[in-house]
Amino acid sequence: MTPERRDKLITVLSKRQPDLTVVLENVFDPHNISAVMRTCDAVGIQEVYILNTKIPRHKKWGARSSSSAAKWLTVHQFENAAECFSSLRKRYSKILTTHLSSDAVGLYQIDMTQPIALVFGNEHSGVSDEIRSLADGNFIIPQVGIIRSLNISVACAVTLYEAFRQKNNAGHYNRKDMDHVMKQGLLEEWELKDNAEL
Repeated sequence: MTPERRDKLITVLSKRQPDLTVVLENVFDPHNISAVMRTCDAVGIQEVYILNTKIPRHKKWGARSSSSAAKWLTVHQFENAAECFSSLRKRYSKILTTHLSSDAVGLYQIDMTQPIALVFGNEHSGVSDEIRSLADGNFIIPQVGIIRSLNISVACAVTLYEAFRQKNNAGHYNRKDMDHVMKQGLLEEWELKDNAEL
């Protein structure tokens, strides 16, 4: 690995946001998952949660959509919703789902500068009742068209770039808040993956 490549990895690591994550519930299409992962990497999310309570565990993601983003992320897969939320509660003070309901808040009303997990449901029925009951509330992306929904990867991208905007304005991308041991472990893992491609 060249010094320039190692510097690039260190720079990317320094921008990772340990207090922001995405949860994907029963998302069927691996290409949608991969597209979400690509956006997560772009805005500095390191950890992604995949919850499959109704479909089999995914063995791989749609590599073409992700441009290999998955290899730079820490992906947690769960088959049990309670276990997934128990893990989330240890790291994030608020868990919100995307759901069109009377009590949903608009995307631009959410404070994304706090530790937050954002849950996106599957392509057909959205976030399940079970997951909504475990979360702290719902949010919606403002829309004025006839169709009241977006593709999951698009909805996730719109949401995460609002989080990026807020966190960037708050100076979060200049903080050094990732645990040193975690950062060192990720750097070593990334160097191994990078060297394996040479």
